[in-house]
Amino acid sequence: MKLNWGHKLIIVFILFGSMMSYLVYRCVKTNYDLVSKDYYKDELVYQQVIDGAKKANLLSSKVSIDQSDKLIRIHFPKEMESQRVTGEIWFYCESDAARDRKIPLNINANGIQQVSNQAIVPGNYIARFSWDCNGQHYYSEETVTIR
Repeated sequence: MKLNWGHKLIIVFILFGSMMSYLVYRCVKTNYDLVSKDYYKDELVYQQVIDGAKKANLLSSKVSIDQSDKLIRIHFPKEMESQRVTGEIWFYCESDAARDRKIPLNINANGIQQVSNQAIVPGNYIARFSWDCNGQHYYSEETVTIR
């Protein structure tokens, strides 16, 4: 069977329509994770993060993280030892919001918090520390790879 130009044009339109339908389907099924669901509200209080980061930089040392086979140990600066510290740690995964974990702070008298490796899926994270001590707010971030 020989195709004339009219048949070829119809085939081109059908292929074009199929390609556009496929692209629309892919766009609708794509998951777009935002850093925060309430990013407008978070933007309004971002000055607290800036001020907390400045205060954390004035401490004797930064928050540090080390890992063993079963535990993640988070070491807070010496000024936090034997103090009442409240706040949270947010293990933020840039590639998948389902892997994010927020853990309340519960540091011991030596200024160390221990977190089980099983609580966090292995991968790359930004650990965001937000804590209050003696009426002062502190904020720090650390890049970490959980094994």
